[in-house]
Amino acid sequence: MQLTILGNSSGGPFHGRHYTAQVLQVDNQVFLIDCGEGTQMQIFKYRVKVDACRQIFISHLHGDHVFGLIGLMTNWSHKKRSETLHIFSPPGLQELIETTIRVCGIRLTYKIEFQEVDATISVKVFENSKVEVWTIPLHHRSPTSGWLFREKTKTRNMRPEKIEEYNIPFDAIPAIKAGEGFELPDGRQVSNAELTLDPKPPASYAFCSDTAFFEPVIEMVRGVDLLYHEATFTNENTMEAEKFFHSTAAQAAEIARRAGVKRLILGHISGRYADTDQHLAEAKAVFEQVEIAEEGGRWEVAKTQ
Repeated sequence: MQLTILGNSSGGPFHGRHYTAQVLQVDNQVFLIDCGEGTQMQIFKYRVKVDACRQIFISHLHGDHVFGLIGLMTNWSHKKRSETLHIFSPPGLQELIETTIRVCGIRLTYKIEFQEVDATISVKVFENSKVEVWTIPLHHRSPTSGWLFREKTKTRNMRPEKIEEYNIPFDAIPAIKAGEGFELPDGRQVSNAELTLDPKPPASYAFCSDTAFFEPVIEMVRGVDLLYHEATFTNENTMEAEKFFHSTAAQAAEIARRAGVKRLILGHISGRYADTDQHLAEAKAVFEQVEIAEEGGRWEVAKTQ
């Protein structure tokens, strides 16, 4: 897994920051998470390849998380895209997209499949051979869902020298990678442990966008390798965070600490802050393994002990 941050701003494109958007790559598969205004510009700036994206996950319908979607979708039509696009979101996005397409006379070259999710429960909403995606109910002013991505366990890796040593035929390799041993022509059995190496442990990533401090999140993100959590405010604005259903940096760090996550990155920074030094300092006082989700930054999401 590799995560690329395209935007980390809240409320406006202030201090050089842009609206929320992220790209998560799992092997050769690309997932777009939120798509705030200006996402296309950030894609071009950081040379992120999203044309292969087949699934988009939108946390909620506030404009700073969704207003870039129509532009990106239209651009894909200009490129003669033909592959179906699957969009996951709380209710309302289909109406927004279809109305805009109709009013603006947009002619898409591909099909869209909308899947509305219930932002009040945690369920698996997507699965393929590489990854599964679960909803994370959040606590915001409108129905809002975070997203939990979990890699599936990969098959075991063959030791190349053993293929040659035992003259293992190609059609026997899938069964060995799945855990079986190998029988030699003279009847001897070669154990799977001798023939293979352990696969890379599956990694996990949790995206928690706009939300007040919400204790149920702790269990849903427990032990993940990387957690993104909004940190709109610092401690002096705790009451404002509560009023508008946002979090402080320290509250995000408290979620990370109590959930036992491996690493935390903070985003959705309010435009009132020219820099993020205070956010980082207040979060580190609670949870040491924390960084700011800097735009253009890339994080390898790997399983750690």
